[in-house]
Amino acid sequence: MSLHALAYDPAAETTETRLGALTLALDVSGALHAPDHDALLVADLHLEKGSSRARRGSLLPPYDTKATLDQLAAVVARYAPALVIALGDSFHDVGGPERLSPEDAAALRALQAGRRWIWITGNHDRVIADAVGGEVVAEHRLGDVILRHEPTMGPEPEIAGHLHPVGKVVSKGRGVRRRCFVTDGRRMVMPAFGAYTGGLNVCDPAFRALYPEGFEAHLIGTGRLYRIGRRQLCGD
Repeated sequence: MSLHALAYDPAAETTETRLGALTLALDVSGALHAPDHDALLVADLHLEKGSSRARRGSLLPPYDTKATLDQLAAVVARYAPALVIALGDSFHDVGGPERLSPEDAAALRALQAGRRWIWITGNHDRVIADAVGGEVVAEHRLGDVILRHEPTMGPEPEIAGHLHPVGKVVSKGRGVRRRCFVTDGRRMVMPAFGAYTGGLNVCDPAFRALYPEGFEAHLIGTGRLYRIGRRQLCGD
């Protein structure tokens, strides 16, 4: 089944939306661009997840960090932002920075060159080594919007990650499951950007608690985003 077979609002072919006072561009990579602040946001890179799993006996190909950084380099080149903000779980564990290969460490330094870079800490990387460069904070504010790792039920507009949202739609007995942005205009949960990240279905109770009055999901397709209403989404 193709996402093109879905019923969706044809006016939603734009990737632009608003959250609080921010105008935001949702990118098909899973990144978020805030043009008023010349900022690019990504969530849940989980760099060095492969090497972390390998230490525990799981034989995953050790190429996830390179794949994630290559994808990040492409979106950074597309927007050329003055500021990059990573919304937590940028490394799969606190030892991740030490396990970066020389090539991946150099690629990360190249991405940081000439711009401000902020790491927001997450539950996997509550401590981030100074050696990776940039600033390390628990939260950051863009205009009236709070950026943090774990979404909350607070009153202020926020953008968060942590939950790795995916949306599933079924048509004629066939289903499609895709990473997605989830928003109600005041709270947005971003998709995981990392190559080895799984996902939590947006029909899970964790999302119902955050969006008691409903939400819309922007599913990431091939080359574009699809805005899908809550009622069109189904559980796994």
